[in-house]
Amino acid sequence: MFSVFRRKPAAVVAPDAGDGARPPDAAGDPTPLPGTTRRAPPTRLHRPKPLPELKRRWRGCLIGGAVGDALGAPVEFKSLEEIRAELGPGGVHGYLEAFGRFGAITDDTQMAMFTTEGLLRAYTHGALQGSVDVAAIVDHAYLRWLHTQRSSAPVQPVLDGWLVNETALYASRVPGATVMQSLQRKQFPGERPRNHSKGAGGAMRVAPVGLYCARLHEGMSDERVARHALELGAEIASLTHGHPTGQLAAGAVAALVALLARGRPLAEALDLACALLERRPGHDETLAAIVRARELAAAGPASADQIARLGEGWIAEEAVAIAVYSALAAGEFDAGVRLAVNHDGDSDTTGAIAGNLLGVLHGIESIPTRFTNGLELVDALVALADDLATFPLWPVGEFQPASDLSEHWLERYPAH
Repeated sequence: MFSVFRRKPAAVVAPDAGDGARPPDAAGDPTPLPGTTRRAPPTRLHRPKPLPELKRRWRGCLIGGAVGDALGAPVEFKSLEEIRAELGPGGVHGYLEAFGRFGAITDDTQMAMFTTEGLLRAYTHGALQGSVDVAAIVDHAYLRWLHTQRSSAPVQPVLDGWLVNETALYASRVPGATVMQSLQRKQFPGERPRNHSKGAGGAMRVAPVGLYCARLHEGMSDERVARHALELGAEIASLTHGHPTGQLAAGAVAALVALLARGRPLAEALDLACALLERRPGHDETLAAIVRARELAAAGPASADQIARLGEGWIAEEAVAIAVYSALAAGEFDAGVRLAVNHDGDSDTTGAIAGNLLGVLHGIESIPTRFTNGLELVDALVALADDLATFPLWPVGEFQPASDLSEHWLERYPAH
């Protein structure tokens, strides 16, 4: 299945950000088209547009996560006391400068974008081949992200598709050590790491899994959709994090996103996600953290001081608990993401997860324009969200006739 991979002959050097260069392996023969060898007559490409409800929730989720990430990035390593001393009692209200610009995203959003790419490539692979190892193809996408960080693994990815040509992604934004080390040691895509980490690096990147499952299984029950999202989210987190809590906390995020994407209220989504989580071995830490977050949110007004009782967010269950508390206690996007980043600890990750939840819950219209204006890579995030909302409509499949439109999607998301 993965003959497209090659053993690394030498170090791979990424193009400098901003030079517009195409990575060295991106050229080559076009992807074979499915179906017959007969080409349909050239026609203008009519790309499907997402339905309004899907567009508002899918864009809200991905852009909301990026907003929370960008709000938290400048204060990630500061204490709440330091944040308040510098910015006043209210803490972070808008973008601060980080990495030489305002509205800068971090590795959290970068990896969520490559998660999305991997899921859509898995779809095209499954449509053509009939079966697919989704996690392995997402892992291949993560190896492309590793390439953007000017690093590599014993197995070298194919640098095709459109996302790896986004030069802004070649910026290194303090990527997590566990993720980097796990990817750098890969002998093959889908290989599990040799660690026992339950860091938040799995949970920060799996919101697209919930959107993917909600769209893929549109006609199924909420429970089945959420169960698949939990399982797939945990499996994708397991590509870099070996501890069950690091995996199941990610699965819980994916399940919540899937349920919110289907219109469930947050409280109902939490009830069902927790019920599914409780059936999984090793759920104790994640479930206890979410229950504690719900209790604190119900106990009184939203407060940054309450977040300290949930931890700092460096480990997965704490990050998810802080995001859940912020979404419940604040009730709306602006206040919720600001609550999620004003604390001691991993502010960009807790902000990103809270932004994912609040964005899919309330839609893109709930995100103030002062956050969307100036957000790094916002156009690419919109494109990914819309592709994730429309992929079942693509004319790609074993029995689909070849056409300009099928070629477009297979070049955009090659089937590996």
